[in-house]
Parts: sequence; structure tokens; C-alpha cells
Amino acid sequence: MPPSPIELLAPAKNLACGIAAINHGADAVYIGGPLFGARSAAANSLADIGQLVAYAHQFRARVYVALNTLLEDDEFDRAVALCRQLHELGADGLIVQDVGLLEADLPPIPLHASTQMNNRTAEKVRFLEQAGFAQVVLARELSLAQIRAIRAATTVPLEFFVHGALCVCYSGQCYFSEVVAGRSANRGQCAQFCRHQFDLLDEKGRTLVKGRHLLSLKDLDLSAHLGALVDAGIRSFKIEGRLKDENYVKNVTAAYRLALDALIEARPDLARSSAGRCRFDFIPDPERSFHRGATDLFLTGRRKRVAAIRTPKSIGKKVGCVTETGAASFTLSGEEAVHNGDGLCFFDGDDTLVGIKVNRVAGRTVYPRDGAARLHLAVGTEIFRNDDAEFNRILARSALCRTIAVRLRLAETETGLRLTIEDEDGIVSAVALPVRKEQARTSGMIESMAARQLVKSGESIFSVTEVAVDVRPDLFVPVAVCNELRRQGFAAYLAARLATYTSPTKKRAPNAAPWPAAEVDYLDNISNSHAAAFYRRHGVLRLDRPPLRAAEMADGALMTSRYCLRAELGLCPRQGGNKETPAVPLILADKTGRYTVEFDCAACEMIIRRQMKRKER
Repeated sequence: MPPSPIELLAPAKNLACGIAAINHGADAVYIGGPLFGARSAAANSLADIGQLVAYAHQFRARVYVALNTLLEDDEFDRAVALCRQLHELGADGLIVQDVGLLEADLPPIPLHASTQMNNRTAEKVRFLEQAGFAQVVLARELSLAQIRAIRAATTVPLEFFVHGALCVCYSGQCYFSEVVAGRSANRGQCAQFCRHQFDLLDEKGRTLVKGRHLLSLKDLDLSAHLGALVDAGIRSFKIEGRLKDENYVKNVTAAYRLALDALIEARPDLARSSAGRCRFDFIPDPERSFHRGATDLFLTGRRKRVAAIRTPKSIGKKVGCVTETGAASFTLSGEEAVHNGDGLCFFDGDDTLVGIKVNRVAGRTVYPRDGAARLHLAVGTEIFRNDDAEFNRILARSALCRTIAVRLRLAETETGLRLTIEDEDGIVSAVALPVRKEQARTSGMIESMAARQLVKSGESIFSVTEVAVDVRPDLFVPVAVCNELRRQGFAAYLAARLATYTSPTKKRAPNAAPWPAAEVDYLDNISNSHAAAFYRRHGVLRLDRPPLRAAEMADGALMTSRYCLRAELGLCPRQGGNKETPAVPLILADKTGRYTVEFDCAACEMIIRRQMKRKER
């Protein structure tokens, strides 16, 4: 059995981020198109996507375009036209949420089922496979056991988030922003209510928690579980971050490239899914980029504290504890270097995040820009760095870390010279150049000269590992001829490499595979007539009413989450919560209103609804 290809999938806010991701080891990138992406602030032109596709394909890397919003009927034809344009550009797949697209006459471009489709049961994933999806992005909340169960019931490639920001709600099931602010998360306009500061009250109005970010989760980090995820059936490892900057993409992609390479090297049953090798002139460390604190969420099935309730902002990496304070400075323990220009932070006595800008550093003594007295630092206070000036400078300089190994052979022809190039994938190209043959004054010099000139790959994506010279030792060839032959040879080789790349295809034939439920409701996100037709074709009988919207549901869930406030606060009665566990439901309150929090302990889920006035009940 051939080894299974493993895909590292990195985010791209724009063309520059996409190229950075490829250069730092991504096997694939995902990027928003000009319309209909679930990050409306990260749209990209077709021209930029075309450039990214051409660049990625040099490395046999793939480009997936996110069209993962729900569509209105008057948008549908534009969305279909965009799918065709992206196929013509050579995009390798489309990440979609709206099943209405499967009713359209699309080209044979692979469709990936976005995590926004709430893919968390074997029945759902099996249906998506039968419906024609080429890859399925699983829900982030799944455990290893649940992933294994899905893998046992399906054969479609499975994709899973391994790093980055987390939604507190099941993806695609959050209507907080849509209902309260009129901005649908399923339309790429999330207002991020989960990052708000809330009070938690009991039904009698007594405050249990005051002014905390109770729905804000830490960031996902599954770097310690990659082998277990492979064994469970994951083949595409996804980094979140289509709104993150270039330095974040470089650092985190490089970290997971090294981790996956180590895993692949140790296991003959696994293989890289793109070409080239990376060498970095920095030590990747995700804690030194945007970082709210790490969690592996529910992967191992254990309930742990997974929220960052003190702040939704990046706190970064701990650099030490305060050992001494003064009016102008403070001194730190530890060995983590601090540099001029760094941004540090700490939590004060009220658990409020306070920022510090470093003016200068002398050993372990830090001199903040505005002095230290105003900070009221206590000895023992933990200090974190959320803006690493020196590391960011290093990342900014990091460019082409990835190269493709090639072997060159220079041979003599009747009329001149021929240069043959062969790469690690077995692709071969050759160019010939007519040369006036002259006798060298000193025999034997051509071999060393030619090898010296041909090994130069400059700023190209190639790394020359071998140069063989098969010419007469007394032949004279000017240096300029070797340089021109090298230039033409690499140009011809790159053209041959791109010509031999074939984008994946996936033919879809309409079928009547049964939808794994008797009916649908607002949670199934039907927003156009094409999606309604899709469900009818797949056996849903009760679909005569217009598409339902969350805002039309008087008592609909704003959010359904596996995250549980009672478990987070140590109040879960099933996990040894204290005897004074408050009666439920509870109430969340912020500047936008009050919301009822219910707990389905049988399903181990939390549901948040609008708090209804008495006359509305």
C-alpha cells in the first residue's frame, strides 16, 4: 500500500500571505475570493488568486478558495460564475457551505465541505461524501474517539483544525451576530460577540461573575497530538488565520512543517503531499505570534479550562516574573530575552490586562517607556510578551525558505552544449545552445568553471544538488555562455514543471442519497431555493415553507456550544462542582442585552437564547 499523503493547510489573508505560507512549507493554502467568503475582510481579486495558483503549483502545492457563505437567490448566478472562473484559473478546490451549489452546473472542481456545515457526526459526513464532496472539514469540538468513528464510517479525506482562534459555538450554528447586530456570521460578517465582556447572573439577578470574557476561548494548539490525529484518520492539518498577518503565517506554518516532517520521516506509511524542502533561519515558536494561551479543546475527551476569560487579546509568551521594582524599572526572573521595542503585558490586581512598551533593557532589568511606578507592579507578577520586536524583524526578513532539489548535466553536442535538468519528482527538461568550439589554452579547466557557474541558482526556488559535466577537457567555453545556458535551462525546466501539474478534479452526478434526518429547520441554514431543492432531492419531505432564518425564531438558539460555563467555572455538578452550584438557567448580560444560558447535561452542551420578556413567553 502506498504511503498516505499528509497535507499542511495554511491560511492566506492575501497574495503576500499565501506566498509566505508556500515558502514556509504549506502543502496547500486557503484564501478568500472576491465574494462570498466567510471572512468578508479578507477578499482577494481573481488576478491575485491566479498569481498564487501559479506560484503554489511550482511546488505541487494546492490553492483552495473559500466561498463558504450562505447565498441569497439573487446572488446565486454570480456565485456559480465565480466558481467557473476559479476553475479556469486552476484553483484546486472550493470550500463551500451552501449546499445549493451542488444543484448548479459546476465544472469538475473539487468541493470541500466547510466546517460551517457543522460536520460532527458519522452520519453527516457519510452523507456529504455520498453527495459528492471531495474533502470534509470536521468540527473543531470532536474528540479522537469521535474522529475515529467518522473515519470508520467514511472514506472521504478528513480535514481538521490544529491551530489558531476558536469559535465558542459549533461552526455554522452561531446566530448571535445575525440576530442581535444584523450581521450574519454565515455571511462573513461576524461581530464576534463571543469576545465581549459579560456579567453572569442567576435567575434572581444575583451577580456570580462580573465583567469577564466568559465566551472567549483560548487558541487551539494540537501540535502535541499530530500522530494521534493521523492514526484517527486526519489527512489535512489546518491552521486558522485568514485575518492574521504575514509574520504569523510564516511562524506557525514553519512550526507545523517541522513537526509534520519529523512525523513523516519516522513513519514510512506517510508522505509529503507537495514538493521541496524547507530550511529556516529562525526557530519557529507559535507562542511568539498572536496567542491567547493554548488549549487542545476536547480532543482527548477531558474537560479542562479552555477559556481565556480575563482578556480576548493576545498575551503571548511568558518572559518571567517580577523580582524587583523601582520608579523607572523592574527586574525579571528567567532567561527569556527581552529587547528594546518589545510589547509586554501583565494582569493587575483586578485581572485587567495592562500593556508595557519597552524603552530599553539592561540584562534582566526592563525600563518601560513611561516608567515603572505607574504600573504598581508587585514582586511575583507574571510578565508576558505580546509583541516580540526582534522576532518580528527576523520573520520579516524570512523569504524563500523552500527549494526544490535538482540535478544538472552539461553535455557536448555537435553544434554546442546541452543542459539537462532533473528534479526530485523525476521531471526532466533540456535546452541546447549553439557554441563556437574553441581550444582551451589550459586543458581541464572547463569542468570546474562550468560546475561553479551552473550551481548558482540565485534567488530561484531551486537548489542544485549535483552538477555533472560531460565535455572534452580541452574545450573552451566563455563564462557568459554557461550563465546563459543556466538561465535558459531553468526557464525551460520551470515551464515543464508547471506543464506537468494537473489540478485535481471531482465529477459529481446528482443522486438521491438520503439526508440523515426526516426534516430540516433553521439550523440547517437554507437561504435560497437551490438549497431547498437539494434537500428535497435528498428525501426531506417537509419543506414547503420559505427558508427559515434564526432571526424569525422567537425562542431559537443564538449559540449552541460544547463549551460549558459551569464546567469552566468549576460549578458543574457532574464534575464535582461545589455544593452551591447555582440553579439554572443562568443569565449573561452585556451592553447589548440579557441572554438566557441553558445546559443540556445529557448532550454536554450549553445553549444561549435571547431572554424573552414575560409577555413573549
